[in-house]
Amino acid sequence: MSGLIMFIFTITYYMGMTTKGSVVALVSGGPDSAVLLQSLAGRFSRVFPVYIRAGLRWERAELKALKGLLSAVHFPRVAPLRVMFLPARDVYGAHWSITGRRTPGIRSADRSVYLPGRNLLLIAKAAVLCPGLKAGSIAIGTLRGNPFGDGTRCFRYDMGKAVSRALETRIRVIAPFARLRKEEVLRSGRGLPLHRTFSCLSPSGRLHCGKCNKCAERRAAFRAAGIPDQTRYAGHG
Repeated sequence: MSGLIMFIFTITYYMGMTTKGSVVALVSGGPDSAVLLQSLAGRFSRVFPVYIRAGLRWERAELKALKGLLSAVHFPRVAPLRVMFLPARDVYGAHWSITGRRTPGIRSADRSVYLPGRNLLLIAKAAVLCPGLKAGSIAIGTLRGNPFGDGTRCFRYDMGKAVSRALETRIRVIAPFARLRKEEVLRSGRGLPLHRTFSCLSPSGRLHCGKCNKCAERRAAFRAAGIPDQTRYAGHG
């Protein structure tokens, strides 16, 4: 199946899966999260966006960008952003995501940006919210090609079963973009101010550094999507 056909099939499939239920959306400041909110708002009667702070070095800039995006765009049926805390410094120790030293650069492999147990931690935290919000789903922005164990369909299924048992209520873990590449997601969000999103591992104030793995991925995705990249990178205006 070609990339274009798969993209059309996936978007059509998910947009057709409308439900009256509620969903907790784990969001970051990146373009994938912006498009995820847009997609979920078309499927669910209520969307609860959640940003979880773990003490990672880019969170201040990322959260500011996310709040700016949400104030600039009206997503129907999307509740106000919830900011929650799950400190990971004690388990991550001297990891680059905490210290900022040896941050994966432009030419680094995708596996170099691995954050141990990231989805495991985020989903577990979000799941505890679900019963109180009457939300039967947790949505994450996993994309096609994610090389990590906690980005797989099996992991999401098993995690859904585990939190459902623990909380005695049925909770699904869904990844609407798991069959899509980043550029395909960007194309579906053309109408959004994607330049206001943030995806950098080593920000310079509120600017993208332009030198890390995520900045390289961002530039490549905009280029592949055929969308002008209006992101401000440090040292490049």
